[in-house]
Amino acid sequence: MQNFVDPAILFFVFGVLAGALKSNLEIPKSIAKFLSLYLLMALGLKGGFALAQSGFTVTIALSLSAALIMAFIVPAIGYAFLKNRVSRFDAAAVAAAYGSVSAVTFVTAIQFMETAGLTPGGHMAVAMVIMESPAIIMAVLLANSIRHMQGQEALRSVGAAAAQPIASGVPPLGKILHESFTDGAHLLLLGSMAVGFISGEAGKSMMQPFSGDLFKGMLAFFLLDMGLMVAKNFKDAVKASPALIGYAVVSPFVHAGLALGLSLLMGLPVADAALLMVLSASASYIVVPAVLRYAIPEANPAIYFGLSLGVTFPLNILIGIPLYTEIAQRVLG
Repeated sequence: MQNFVDPAILFFVFGVLAGALKSNLEIPKSIAKFLSLYLLMALGLKGGFALAQSGFTVTIALSLSAALIMAFIVPAIGYAFLKNRVSRFDAAAVAAAYGSVSAVTFVTAIQFMETAGLTPGGHMAVAMVIMESPAIIMAVLLANSIRHMQGQEALRSVGAAAAQPIASGVPPLGKILHESFTDGAHLLLLGSMAVGFISGEAGKSMMQPFSGDLFKGMLAFFLLDMGLMVAKNFKDAVKASPALIGYAVVSPFVHAGLALGLSLLMGLPVADAALLMVLSASASYIVVPAVLRYAIPEANPAIYFGLSLGVTFPLNILIGIPLYTEIAQRVLG
């Protein structure tokens, strides 16, 4: 219930309602981009300050290892479930979106947990970056494998000439991986974390008005914009097949459960486990769609973008974050 009286969450709900009513309320793209960059910079600084205070420990290494394991498990499960229910290119794209992470969901979870009295480790921002790319890599490799199989089938049926155009227009794997690893959001987050780590306690005091006092208001403003976007993309989500809609609703809780089991096995702290559950349950609607648009042009963007933003994002914001936190506290607390 606490999550539903949080001003930032209420602004998200207001944005969804305004969008559903077809209001002309909108946040200019330049301002929305600034808000996104601000949140990443503030989050990176907070993580760097926390790391400077705690140092690199065995617990941190375990948390990062758990994040890397989940980054491979989630897309593998997603593709295995979807490959025989939808087109294999769509299955690979959806698996990539759900195997990757949502920075906004993560930032909202950080704010919720701090309000609830939990203090997540700054290293979990690194975990978020670690979990972004493996799913993209797996999806690109799967798509290349699918194209190869289709090419072989075409060769057998109509000859080499007909199979030649199949892979045309697809950027090389190296270029795609470079784009995913050098994404501006990742670099800003890691760079801000480095600044926070180097400047330490003195930097924290100097940046408090920026990275601390302004954070809640900026998050509320950004979630208002996200609510408007959810309303616009919901119609694309509901057009998807029942199997995809079911996956978008159920898979976040399955992935969060797997993350909880792994956290229990590895003995992670409550706050780290809760954030790992949030990251595992989230889906990317920014970085992954931007990369897959060119990496897997055969997939339908309305499916993987609409589902992640129109269904899974609001589900996690309104229900998932408080639920994952509560379960982590009960099981590990």
